[in-house]
Amino acid sequence: MIAEYMRRGGHSCLTAEDGVDALMLLKGNPVDLMILDIMMPHLDGFSVCKMAREMSGLPIILLTARDGEEDKLKGYQLGADDYMTKPFSPKVLLAKANALLRRSSALTYKEYELLHLFMANPGQLFTREQLLNRIWGYEFQGTTRTVDTHIKTLRQKLGSAGSYIVTLIRSGYKFEVTA
Repeated sequence: MIAEYMRRGGHSCLTAEDGVDALMLLKGNPVDLMILDIMMPHLDGFSVCKMAREMSGLPIILLTARDGEEDKLKGYQLGADDYMTKPFSPKVLLAKANALLRRSSALTYKEYELLHLFMANPGQLFTREQLLNRIWGYEFQGTTRTVDTHIKTLRQKLGSAGSYIVTLIRSGYKFEVTA
């Protein structure tokens, strides 16, 4: 359910059945944010959080039924950026994830893919649909607003160089460097 809601919010998701799988996914894939349950089989969320923090500075949200103060403090001490207890609002979870991603210093994987595509094809116009298909894949269930949101964030992170990504109204985007 969480992965589906995040996908609708414009994010691609990988899911793991247990803590060991979660770490294997993190090692083998570019991951921008991690949402962990504490009570996972084989390796609990606290352990995964600690190990993930040693491997990466990615934002981590603990989402769990454990609502005690000690659990929350332990989560934060092990490197979690946020702690949400069940039951939870999927809208609030998505908002927290988006806020953490906005504040992370590096480009997200999707932003990097967009920038790489633009820079490899200077001057070429890409429709929103083309960008959705190339970057998110044909199975992506989101809307073209996903592209607009990612372009806006990418421009902000690029600072003055963000102006090289040009919007052609009702057409799409292109990367254009003027001399």
